[in-house]
Amino acid sequence: MLADTLLAHGVDRAFCVPGESYLALLDALHDRPAIDLVVARHESGAGFMAAADARCTGRPGICLVSRGPGAANAAIAIHSAEQDATPLVVFIGQVRRTDRGRGAFQEIDYSRMFGGIAKDVCEVLDGRDLPAAFADAHATALSGTPGPVVLVVPEDVFDDGVDVAACEPRPRSGLAPSEEAVEAVARAIARASRPLVIAGGALDSRAGRDALRRAARCHHLPVALSYKRQDLFDNADPLFAGYLGFKVPRAHIDALRETDLVLALGTRLPDVTTQNYELPRAPVPDQALVHVYPDGAQLGRVFKTEVAIAADPVRLLERLSQLGPLDGQAAREAWASKLHERVAGRPAYAPAARQDGVEFGAMVQALARRADPTAVVAMDGGNFGGWVHRLWPWTPANRLIGTAAGAMGMGVPGAVAAALRHPDRQVLAFVGDGGFMMTGVEIATAVQRDARLVVIVSNNRCFATIRQQQELAYPGRVAGSDLPAIDFAQLGEACGARGFRVRTLDEIDAVASAALAVRGVALIDVDTSLEAISAYTTLTAIHLRHGAGV
Repeated sequence: MLADTLLAHGVDRAFCVPGESYLALLDALHDRPAIDLVVARHESGAGFMAAADARCTGRPGICLVSRGPGAANAAIAIHSAEQDATPLVVFIGQVRRTDRGRGAFQEIDYSRMFGGIAKDVCEVLDGRDLPAAFADAHATALSGTPGPVVLVVPEDVFDDGVDVAACEPRPRSGLAPSEEAVEAVARAIARASRPLVIAGGALDSRAGRDALRRAARCHHLPVALSYKRQDLFDNADPLFAGYLGFKVPRAHIDALRETDLVLALGTRLPDVTTQNYELPRAPVPDQALVHVYPDGAQLGRVFKTEVAIAADPVRLLERLSQLGPLDGQAAREAWASKLHERVAGRPAYAPAARQDGVEFGAMVQALARRADPTAVVAMDGGNFGGWVHRLWPWTPANRLIGTAAGAMGMGVPGAVAAALRHPDRQVLAFVGDGGFMMTGVEIATAVQRDARLVVIVSNNRCFATIRQQQELAYPGRVAGSDLPAIDFAQLGEACGARGFRVRTLDEIDAVASAALAVRGVALIDVDTSLEAISAYTTLTAIHLRHGAGV
């Protein structure tokens, strides 16, 4: 009955590591090939795959794990889904009902474990309630601020004989903005000579991207993109005003702060996007703030807001683009040009020769020149990501799979999920050597499933993000951030992938072309310079700045 309810909700794929606490559900899925069961190598990989699949479809990702260790391993994906506002339903098998509360083998109280990061934790104690519980979980994962829901099922509940029907999806009603709300936003734009749109994840759909582009062009609105959402708007468009991630140049943030109106559309305005609550400033912004988000609980929570609208930002943008020209078009056009010139006028990147490896940016640049314009790019957490954000020619035709939670481990599983969901598209995963050692074994899942993707490992033998912070806080005192040298190309080949190595700048172009041509899984092991520790600075520059010597 649960499997039939999944089908009724349009579930066509689930990710798991099999466990004895939900064998009956696995058996039911055996008879329902319309639900593709993807078996990962680790529950964190399964969870990240489910979250990435949700990013690809807009529907809740489905993850199945066993009790105790399985649930603990999946916690990283649950936390990431909460931080990213990604709809996710995680099934956890539980000890038998008669054993609950006895400290039985692998027993955990999941309400206490996940109560602070999941939207809801529901334990089902009667089989007749299970279909309705999933329907509720599915609806909750999508409503308001999307996020993770945990559904806990004692293993013997699956044995209950039931005569209830499979549950259909709960009806969803989009939050249409009122005409008064649309007019209030229009008046705010007309009054402003230096408006700035900050666009977030609630616009992550084809309709959202189209509506953002049309409204921005209609009213000459410069667009800055929130953290890990760089694919929402063409970064070469004259209205592109930059990306609000980590390590944004100070001069650019100062220029954006000259705005007299922030239009926050589809974002919760978290700390990274707002540059540690400076743009806008918390709790009282330096400029007028219009905040549009589907969940009213997010409005006015951190910032004093002049216009707060609990509505679908896509529908509001669609209405704005239908309005005629608003007052102040010339001033807004001049302001947008000024901001874009600052972005477009940055010096072009030219790789520097390094003694300890190649700059990772050179590999990113070579792949970007050759990749399909509709490529899906999955990113892990780490300093290497700055090169991808800086050099990839992002457009709405791309899809960026990453996690704003900053967790390492999303890169390879996210690419696997994207490759299965989009077998006709080119998929690339950028990952550091630290992150690869956490979930990189999921390339074996990709090989097993005949997926096509390219994994690019920045191998600098270091947790580079931590090393950079160490050098800033404790100059010259390195502890715990070094990693051993590993031949990732050989490791990839052991898992069935085609391995490539890059040791010099001269090898990059040929390897990039060869890897992209592989009809399967390719892995590029890039001997990356640690001196070029990020896309914006070097170890030598950090040492000199803090007087620690070279």
